[in-house]
Amino acid sequence: MPEAFFTLLVFQLIGTAAQAALNLPVPGPVIGMFLLAALLIWRKSRASRREAHSPLSPDSEPGTSAASPALAALSRTLIACLGLLFVPAGVGIITELPVLSANALPIAVALFGSTILGLMVTALVMHRATTGGAAPEKLPDTGGQVL
Repeated sequence: MPEAFFTLLVFQLIGTAAQAALNLPVPGPVIGMFLLAALLIWRKSRASRREAHSPLSPDSEPGTSAASPALAALSRTLIACLGLLFVPAGVGIITELPVLSANALPIAVALFGSTILGLMVTALVMHRATTGGAAPEKLPDTGGQVL
């Protein structure tokens, strides 16, 4: 498991270095997480292509993960402890309670206003996307065939 933790730290370091070098507005650990996910997806697709070319290969099992067993176990352990990571955020909210209570009305207006605005934009986009075509009852029945 130490090598899996080292892998996570290396990708966090790579992400932080990329964020600092490119002056990106995204946190470095998030960039590292996306890079690790991209690497795992690439490894899984490469393994599935190799499996398709030689299905009787003894070293590959169908449906195996691209991540090492240690990385998978560490990931499950960290996800199990994920709730603890919200404690500092909760403490931060409590310590900033005077500031939040002083600005409660603007915060509430911003939350509810952005929610209503998001719903209205979504409804407008859906309305525009669905009008102008044939009515659903007038579409030809293709017997469930898409193409």
